Amino acid sequence: MGATLVVHAAGAPIGFALLSLLYFKRFACTTPLQTAVAFLAVVVAMDAFLVAPVFERSYAMFASPLGTWIPFALIFAATYLTGLIVVRRSPS
Repeated sequence: MGATLVVHAAGAPIGFALLSLLYFKRFACTTPLQTAVAFLAVVVAMDAFLVAPVFERSYAMFASPLGTWIPFALIFAATYLTGLIVVRRSPS
């Protein structure tokens, strides 16, 4: 289980960095901060309303920093930083 949590904590921000890169290159309708908040809100909502009650049948996952809170922070950071980099590099 420990290895799974580490892979999840590392893989989630990589996936969201790629997703946000695609978003900012094609659409960029929101600021990096707005996008990071929106992406994170979707992830938190899915964990709170689908994963925990339906698949896990427990909200105990929210007690684990490595299982929940660190990936949340890394998803936010990866999305926000990717947005900043892409927005700064794009022509005005």
